[in-house]
Amino acid sequence: MFGYITTNMEEMKVKDYRKYHAFYCGICQDLKEYHGQSSRLTLTYDMTFLAVLLTGLYENETVSEEHFCAVHPLKKHLAYRNAATAYAADMNVLLSYYNLLDDWVDEKKPIPLALAGTMKKDVKQLRQKYPRQAKAICHYLKKLKICEFEKSPDLDRASGDTGEMLGEIFVWKEDQWSDTLRKIGFYMGKFIYLMDACEDVEKDRKKDNYNPWMPIAGEEDFYQRAGQILTMLAAECSRQFERLPILEYVDILRNILYSGIWMKFDKLTKENEEKK
Repeated sequence: MFGYITTNMEEMKVKDYRKYHAFYCGICQDLKEYHGQSSRLTLTYDMTFLAVLLTGLYENETVSEEHFCAVHPLKKHLAYRNAATAYAADMNVLLSYYNLLDDWVDEKKPIPLALAGTMKKDVKQLRQKYPRQAKAICHYLKKLKICEFEKSPDLDRASGDTGEMLGEIFVWKEDQWSDTLRKIGFYMGKFIYLMDACEDVEKDRKKDNYNPWMPIAGEEDFYQRAGQILTMLAAECSRQFERLPILEYVDILRNILYSGIWMKFDKLTKENEEKK
């Protein structure tokens, strides 16, 4: 379901993309060092956004490194590492572990189970280190299962569970910024869930899977109505973000919030128009 919090490359300055990619590589290095090679397979751009956001807010001391890796074996790539990238790596492992187990339950494919098995020991330690976040993830998956079983058409209910979970992930520290960060995560989580469901409408219709958009998915103005709802969520997320005193990396974060998260929806609406 994740993978929507990304950049719009066409509208990003080269220097900003290098910094953004350096954070991505930094989290990848943190995953390797703290959680083993296999954990790097689970890295998403969602946690890169979180690392940049927290670094900009808390102004963490950041170390610049250069590394070779399997993806880039011939040239070293810049990596930014700090306490925020380490936290993002930890959250990436927690989220991935429970999502992989959920995939195993749903599809009974061996690869998700095997990958989750490599993280089991680390997840036990992370649950003790981050009880609030771990509890939120487990609670989220249970509520989502109930929502899917009941085939609830309530968009707020279906997306709200994801929002509450991601809100807890975004809160690194309980301090003066925690309320705002929780709201950013909440609205971003709702956006992600509904965007993912919007992208899966046709597939879910064919497979008779649960999708909260289904009651209106067949209507001619579906994408227009979906866009209006997604716009309200993105606007509130951005409004909360603008309350934070972030100066460094703000152009990267705004690129993602105001443009990057819309990349897949823009593609969907374009494809829909071409079908008419």
